Amino acid sequence: MPEPLDSALAEVRSMLLDPALTRAVAAGRRRGQRPSVVRAELRPVALKAGPRLQISTSDGERPYTRNVAPGPEADTAVEALLAEPFGNWHVETVEATLQLRVTKSGEAQVHRSASTRPAAAPAGHDRAKEYLLDPGDLLFAEIGGSAAKRRQVDAFLRALAATLPDEPGPLRVVDLGCGNAYLSFAAYRYLSGQGWDVELVGVDVRDDQRRRNTALALRLGWADRVRFVAGTIADAVVEPVPDLVLALHACDTATDEALARAVRWGARWVLAAPCCHHDIAAQLRTRPAPAPYELLTRQGILRERFADVLTDALRAGLLRLHGYRAEVVEFVDSAHTPRNLLIRARHTGVEPTDAQRAEYRELVAQWRVSPRLETLLAPPAAMR
Repeated sequence: MPEPLDSALAEVRSMLLDPALTRAVAAGRRRGQRPSVVRAELRPVALKAGPRLQISTSDGERPYTRNVAPGPEADTAVEALLAEPFGNWHVETVEATLQLRVTKSGEAQVHRSASTRPAAAPAGHDRAKEYLLDPGDLLFAEIGGSAAKRRQVDAFLRALAATLPDEPGPLRVVDLGCGNAYLSFAAYRYLSGQGWDVELVGVDVRDDQRRRNTALALRLGWADRVRFVAGTIADAVVEPVPDLVLALHACDTATDEALARAVRWGARWVLAAPCCHHDIAAQLRTRPAPAPYELLTRQGILRERFADVLTDALRAGLLRLHGYRAEVVEFVDSAHTPRNLLIRARHTGVEPTDAQRAEYRELVAQWRVSPRLETLLAPPAAMR
């Protein structure tokens, strides 16, 4: 039920100045009005000089961050933000979460709930699910917040968090074949919230996706740090070269193209979720299986499943031959999607051993297949 806007904003003000504040975001605009900044985020920080309220704003092109002291300085800063005609506020404290949306008529639609971050969750199977990215985050209002999508986002972010080092710093990210980019946006939201200085580029062959995703980045106030280009995985211009390469559900050999480009860039980390392993499966259909493995490929469904395993095993082996430590893990429970494997690789620069080279070559020769990734990574004929 709509409420008077003034009283709702007074409640927001009280929460923003509460020592129990954990995070707040203001974004969007009211009908017929435009804030001086497209987005504002507030969070408490502990500095050597003492506790401060950190306020980060963006005009759509560049971010600006300042730390204000509790008391009159924080009061003035908060009053100024509340005077801006933002269309949405999302405020979290240790105990409560408030979401405010200003309607077209200028009233407030307010949703209040208990905090999604319990101080002491009970042990055992009854413990409440705690997501790395709050399901109430304003991002989900833009990308959709179904239970299935939240599960996939959370599983991806956990894999991402397990891949990167604990100490944040500058991080250049590219998402190859990003599609509607909801995982790109989730990655930026999470990583920037963890203190990483993130610049993210999404690549997709469709220009309409580029336009859509760019417009969403503008609405979120991230256009200075998140941008999109139209182009193929192999040829899109991405500068500077990335530290982290994402390739999530790129179909068939598009995953190979993404992995090959990551290797050529010398990316420090790679996360790839393969999809639709048609290439090796087609090769297995035209070649007799080596003895005694005919039963693995005689039945179509078994051949397809074996092709999935063989393809990703060869990809991981090739990454190892190019100086990466690669592992294949499950990142979404198979009850939610059958395409639930993730190739997670970290560049070590360690030269492969003769035994590792021989192991890969023997597997390829035994099954008489030609992995697309091997072809893409092969040096030009003139350099062989």
